[in-house]
Amino acid sequence: MSFLLKSVTIYDRASEFHKQRLNVLIDRGKIAYIGKDTPEAKQIIEAKGSILSVGWFDMNVSFGDPGLEHKEDLASGLSAAAAGGFTGIGLLPNLKPVTQTKNAVSYLKSYDRSTLTQVFPYASVTVDAKGEDLTEMIDLNAAGAVAFTDGVKPIWHTDILLKSLQYLQKFDGLLITKPEDVYISKFGVMHEGYQSTVLGMKGIPNLAEDIIVQRDLELLEYAGGKIHFSNISSGRSIDLIRKAQKKGLKVSCDMAAYQTAFEDTDLDTFDTNLKVKPPFRTAKDNSALIKGLNDGTIEVITSSHKPEDEESKKLEFDLAEFGITSLQTVGHNLVELSQKVEWEILIEALTSAPRRLLNLKVPKIKEGEFANLTLLDPNWEWELSSGTNWSKSENSPYWGSKLIGQVVATFANGKSHLAR
Repeated sequence: MSFLLKSVTIYDRASEFHKQRLNVLIDRGKIAYIGKDTPEAKQIIEAKGSILSVGWFDMNVSFGDPGLEHKEDLASGLSAAAAGGFTGIGLLPNLKPVTQTKNAVSYLKSYDRSTLTQVFPYASVTVDAKGEDLTEMIDLNAAGAVAFTDGVKPIWHTDILLKSLQYLQKFDGLLITKPEDVYISKFGVMHEGYQSTVLGMKGIPNLAEDIIVQRDLELLEYAGGKIHFSNISSGRSIDLIRKAQKKGLKVSCDMAAYQTAFEDTDLDTFDTNLKVKPPFRTAKDNSALIKGLNDGTIEVITSSHKPEDEESKKLEFDLAEFGITSLQTVGHNLVELSQKVEWEILIEALTSAPRRLLNLKVPKIKEGEFANLTLLDPNWEWELSSGTNWSKSENSPYWGSKLIGQVVATFANGKSHLAR
């Protein structure tokens, strides 16, 4: 099958065609032509005003296979990822059982051989992600685990974190951690502040994040190694990471694409689809996130996809699970972010930056290369509904809403996915 993408604007800092509007021919899974001519193709996509980039990579994805397939299995999750523009995903280990054996890693890696989106498994740092005993990380790395994390669970044990940083240096491994003090955040359901007081709900203060970021940076300076903080939400945390980067520490961080789309004041509807961890914070924190993206402190944007079934979300707010199904709405979030952040920065945060951190090969937009591409139309209006949703779950605050910004097509592994 051949596709001609007409008048598309290419965004790829590593490409000689960066920011140029050209025609791109994809034939039999490869980029056959880039230029101003109009070669023949079986399918023509009018792409004027659209952005073509290297295929997006998501560093923070939760599925439910094995053990929680009713929330998301590999087939539905990878379909949602392809529809959302992702050609690669870093899969968190919080499954049943936890990804902590060579067989578990092999199972996840083998599944993607016939799919558009490739799975890059993370293995847990500790046994059963409980934070108490280290896993066999050297063996897991040899089996194909690309990073190590306890996923949605923070590494609360100081000695475990210290030993992990030392252990991972044996093979230049990356430690990914969720910065959260589990005791300060215990029973919290939203950001702690005026709004939580008005609504009568237990809050999670910025301190729960800030104190762990500060602790982990001190340990990183002592032990060496590399650490990546996932889902940063606090302005103070960003300041701490910025200073550590300037000191030369090997520290990076990401934010969820949806994090600045809402504030704690939006929770007055008690919509459990707005219940996430870290919680939506204040306008001041969101401004700090934007600044962090613009100055490069925040290198990566993720979907932070966490699908939940109806029984886990249609409950009283304090009983509902945290999380948003979000793979397919990242394009819309990027359009909103582009009002304050340059497209060049946003695309970099979804393509080459996450791959570099994980020591993965970055695809190229070049004639003769295999097509690993994402085509985003920032003006496409669509609705997230049962007709457009590829995930098994529907726990999104955008459900039934008109959205601007849609991934038109995704190409990888000799396959394609077109928006419906």
